[in-house]
Amino acid sequence: MSDARTDASLTDAIAAELPFLRRYARALTGSQETGDRYAAATLEAILADDEVFDRSATAKVALFKVFHGIWASSGAPVDSGPDAPDGPESQAQRRLSGLTPNTREALLLHSIENFRPDEIGDILGVGPGEAAELVTIAQTEMADGVTGRVMVIEDEAIIAMDISSIVSEMGHSVTGVATTRDEAVKLGRADPPDLILADIQLADKSSGIDAVNDLLSGANMPPVVFITAFPERLLTGERPEPAFLISKPYNEGQIRSAVSQAMFFASTETLTA
Repeated sequence: MSDARTDASLTDAIAAELPFLRRYARALTGSQETGDRYAAATLEAILADDEVFDRSATAKVALFKVFHGIWASSGAPVDSGPDAPDGPESQAQRRLSGLTPNTREALLLHSIENFRPDEIGDILGVGPGEAAELVTIAQTEMADGVTGRVMVIEDEAIIAMDISSIVSEMGHSVTGVATTRDEAVKLGRADPPDLILADIQLADKSSGIDAVNDLLSGANMPPVVFITAFPERLLTGERPEPAFLISKPYNEGQIRSAVSQAMFFASTETLTA
């Protein structure tokens, strides 16, 4: 059994990586509530037996390995049967049932959490080559799954152009770019999108969060991908959190993965300011 000093060190290491596990779990499940249940089960497993935490790996890899042991043991459940309730979540589950096993997990680990192929393999229990192949398969399967209309909320012109270009290359159409809360609400209501890609802080000090919540207050509930330079500030567990969150500076793979994931689920979690 570990001594008190080791236990404190383990606790600190886990605490530092927990916000990112929770981000990953929500993206994986498409739900803050479900994702947090898996994250909580991961912590409970470590508390029950800290030997499950692989100290030969980095803290983040070790934490995600424990998570995936639980995820795999639960069968990564998909409620896609004929008796499943209709709605965005059940639609997403039906789509999930058609994916190659482990591909979506590998894609998220790579694109959202920036794990290397060898780290993904360690987490999923496969070799680095197979891990890389799983990422490639997922990118193809999910990108081909759903296309739609995307609205961008971003006040920096170069970033807005870059995001719009990436989204267009994926086969989606861009309804427009809004730089303020008021512009976003006006554009979104005039030309409702299938997905919103929103920066958190806008140049006029308005909030992309407020703009999104204004739009989501209506009948339509498009999925949302939020972008922020400070993701840990939004991953506290103290309020509703977004299921899809990209850190700045981002890379093209993160945009592609998050957009595909959000379109795939066709649902979102709201975020209060």
